[in-house]
Amino acid sequence: MPSVAIIDSQSVRTTEAGGPRGYDGGKKVTGRKRHVLVDTLGLLLAIIVTPASVQDYDGAKLVFDHIGRKFPGLKTIYADSIYVCNGLVTWLYCRWLRFLEVVKRPKGKKGWVKLPKRWIVERTFAWLSRKRRLSRDYERSLLVSETWICIAMIQHMLRRLEPTGMGETP
Repeated sequence: MPSVAIIDSQSVRTTEAGGPRGYDGGKKVTGRKRHVLVDTLGLLLAIIVTPASVQDYDGAKLVFDHIGRKFPGLKTIYADSIYVCNGLVTWLYCRWLRFLEVVKRPKGKKGWVKLPKRWIVERTFAWLSRKRRLSRDYERSLLVSETWICIAMIQHMLRRLEPTGMGETP
C-alpha cells in the first residue's frame, strides 16, 4: 500500500480522428491532457484523460475523486507549484485527509532541473512516450485513451517482473 504518491500532467497532441480536445496555452498544444498519479516506483495508481484546456488543479480533483478511498495509507502527494492554485491543498485535506506537498524549483535555476520526488513522475511519462501508440492520442474516446495507458503500464510492469535472460520479447 503506497503512503506517498506524485501527481503531474502531460499534454499530448491528438489526431484528426475527433473526440474531445482542447488547447493548452502553457504548452501551446491542441489535444488532450493526461493527469497521472504514481507511486514512488513510478507505477501508475490513477489516470484521467481530459481535453488539454482543463487546468492541472481541476484535473487533480478528478484524479483524487477517482481514487477516493482506494489507498487508505496514502497520506502525502508531491506536486509542482501549479497545484497550489484554486484551493486544491485545502480541498484535498478537507475531502480526503491527504496532504499536498509542493516541490519547488531552486531559486536561480533555469531550464530542466531534477527535482526531488518529481523526477519519478517524469520518468513514468518517458516510459509511456516510448510506446508508439501513446506518442499522440489517436482515440475518439477519453476512456479508450486511459485504457491504452493502463495497458502500456501493465506491459511495463510485466517486463520488470520477468527474470533477465528468460524468454524473448516478441
